[in-house]
Amino acid sequence: MIGEFGLEGRTVIVTGAGQGIGEAVVDAAIGAGAHVLAADINGEALEKLAARVPAERIAFAQGDISDEAFAAAMVEEGVRRFGAVHGLVNNAGISRPAMIEKMTADQWRKVVDVNLTGSFLCMQAVGRHLIARARDGDKVPGAIVNIASEAGRRGSIGQVNYACTKAAIFAMTMSAAREWAKYGIRVNSLSPGGIVETPMTETIRGEKFIDKYLDNVPMGRTGTAREIALPICFLLSAAASYITGQTIAPNGGFHMQIG
Repeated sequence: MIGEFGLEGRTVIVTGAGQGIGEAVVDAAIGAGAHVLAADINGEALEKLAARVPAERIAFAQGDISDEAFAAAMVEEGVRRFGAVHGLVNNAGISRPAMIEKMTADQWRKVVDVNLTGSFLCMQAVGRHLIARARDGDKVPGAIVNIASEAGRRGSIGQVNYACTKAAIFAMTMSAAREWAKYGIRVNSLSPGGIVETPMTETIRGEKFIDKYLDNVPMGRTGTAREIALPICFLLSAAASYITGQTIAPNGGFHMQIG
């Protein structure tokens, strides 16, 4: 990637960076020229990432994104290592599947705590840093991409907790985009669908389910983590400089709509 599509000179925080979409974003962002602060609760996953990524291009933060102090610490580490933070990919998330009538309060709260509250805390921490830089005269302080899901637009059997958090991500994104546009901060969401093959989706990727699901995907196949990572990098880049408050949906045509 070159020119306005590249991320040269930018530092991007990626949460949930140890596997799946997050790991693919790390690779794509570094390939586009960025430095990356890779955050994950799984220390072993971060160690595997460290073993194959150039040390001068990456920093690490292990912790729980639903911890407000950790969210702030990520930004501090990114600034310490690379001088500033210019982007956030709010990717970390969990699922605790259960039918509504069987779902426990703990299953509900845990998913809300990580997927929604955690995403808010990370967005807030990075946003504060970007606003401070904007007030110091930076005309293009940075961009944020929040990872939603087609489950948040269509609902999801057995995952009401997950679907509700992802629906809320759309509203959080649009609200932040409206509040922070005056600072030159862009906030968009990306809504994967078409079943992206990642470790988190293994529990629902049974052959019968996939066959039924793909009947509703015009492209007729599942997606890959890299096919999600590349449009994320686009939204972080200068090539997307007039895009904010929007949702890109790489889903193979599973969900189509105007606007």
